[in-house]
Amino acid sequence: MVLPIVRYPDPVLRAKCRPVTEVTPELREFSTDMIETMRAANGVGLAAPQVARDIQLAVIDVSHNPECITYLRINGEKVNMVEHMPVIFLNPRLDLGKDKDVDEEGCLSFPRLRGDIRRSEEVKVTFETLEGETQVWETDGLLARAFQHEIDHLNGVLFIDRLSAAAKVGLKRKLTRLMQEWDED
Repeated sequence: MVLPIVRYPDPVLRAKCRPVTEVTPELREFSTDMIETMRAANGVGLAAPQVARDIQLAVIDVSHNPECITYLRINGEKVNMVEHMPVIFLNPRLDLGKDKDVDEEGCLSFPRLRGDIRRSEEVKVTFETLEGETQVWETDGLLARAFQHEIDHLNGVLFIDRLSAAAKVGLKRKLTRLMQEWDED
């Protein structure tokens, strides 16, 4: 089922999400709905607060662009990324690489708004799966950026918070106009 996506400035987007302590059939169905919602919106990631749930669960699928990363290691083993998409992850912990890169990002909770965001080029993410397994993913490129973006959501941090001061000033008027359009939708 495609879920309604919450738009900025809904307060749930600023929530520090609660850890997932139990995987229930309802949670499994919810994660499937999140994947369907993300795909219907042509997104590469979606976090639970974006569909009004303040829990530490997110989904990512970058399989449409296999060249978007140079490597993916799961639990230390090099793997084919496409075979592991979409990924559903719970209660993530993020270790950031030192090198940074600026690239354009958007967000499903901010339709038609994009901005240049500086993020780590590489990440190591430790998370729980729906099966209760702990996995460690090490990657770069779009997948690393998507992990950082979605984990930010789980901590109440939005991509607009990561814009440079100059970019924030430039986007303020556009954001105000877009928010008026969203209210009219």
